[in-house]
Amino acid sequence: MSRRWLALVSVIVIYAALIYYIGWNLSLFLASQGLSPGIGMWTAVVLASVSYFLAMALVRFWGALPARLFKAAASYSIAALEYLILLLPLADLGWLAARATGVSFDAYAGAAGWTVLLLLLVLLAWGTRNAFSPIVRRHSVQVDKPMADRDSVTLLVASDIHLGDIVGKRHLRKLVRISQELRPDLILLPGDVLDDSVKPFLHLRMAEVISQLKAPLGTYAVLGNHEYYGGDIPAYVGAMKQAGIPVLQDEWIDAGGIVIAGRKDRTAESLPGAGRLPTAELLRDIDSSAPIVLLDHQPYGFAEAAAAGADVLLCGHTHRGQFAPNHLVTRRLFELDWGYMRKSLTHVFVSSGFGSWGPPVRLFSRSEALLITLTFRSS
Repeated sequence: MSRRWLALVSVIVIYAALIYYIGWNLSLFLASQGLSPGIGMWTAVVLASVSYFLAMALVRFWGALPARLFKAAASYSIAALEYLILLLPLADLGWLAARATGVSFDAYAGAAGWTVLLLLLVLLAWGTRNAFSPIVRRHSVQVDKPMADRDSVTLLVASDIHLGDIVGKRHLRKLVRISQELRPDLILLPGDVLDDSVKPFLHLRMAEVISQLKAPLGTYAVLGNHEYYGGDIPAYVGAMKQAGIPVLQDEWIDAGGIVIAGRKDRTAESLPGAGRLPTAELLRDIDSSAPIVLLDHQPYGFAEAAAAGADVLLCGHTHRGQFAPNHLVTRRLFELDWGYMRKSLTHVFVSSGFGSWGPPVRLFSRSEALLITLTFRSS
């Protein structure tokens, strides 16, 4: 058996064991309430555990409103599964203390079950509020270069919008309102504007809304991994072009004296016949005296960007784990999974994203846009 198949089988076995653990706890809770768990309960548990994967397949073949609503509801199973795996062991350990005090098992199982259910609902509700209530984080940094006729430039940055069946025009309009209130000089979208398929973007005419993201020096985007997963980049790039937003694919443009360079996503490196330019090659022909802002969706290659002469590097991708404690994992995986750092002379920003993937749930993270003020050296 190849390593890939062995890894797949291992994941399936572990996932099945976790689902069984949740179902076993549910059966104890139902029994404490005088209900008889049986084949119906186990069928419901199994269906719930695979509902999001079924919904994604359904939407691919039938993108009507009922299918999209089913996908939105089923997405919560991902967050619910994770938090049940965290909460149920605590509840089970609590029985050891309760038993020592003489509490009956049925009484404890009932109280613990209702407590876990209430906590789960509170976490999901709180997380949904965080996901759909974006905030603006403000930064100000100094670029040691002059810019003709300007002392400063403001950038509005929104990565990982994930427009699709769950995050749609209503959430996108919030970004439009933010841009109209803040009036930035530039609007930059560092990848994952789409949540895989371009079909909802086209069918629901989201381009009409995103076209309202206007700034004096322009609005620019790059590809993220999810645009590649969707498999129809030309249709997306064409729709964005009609909306007045160039999608930079290993390209750069002079936006009124400040250079905006956009890399293809790292995913392109693993696709047959694709690939992308090294950062140094992309920036090689740019006048090094001009301020250079580089967009690269996944937060890798900070040292390479600094060596190539980028003054600012904008990334997304990580979502800061989206809901805790996943941020502990992303913190270990990336040199910077969220926030700001200085890499040599380069200012690096990694955003947690404006939208969400899967369940629209954020816990100990927020949907955000960045407002970055670049101040320049006097010439």
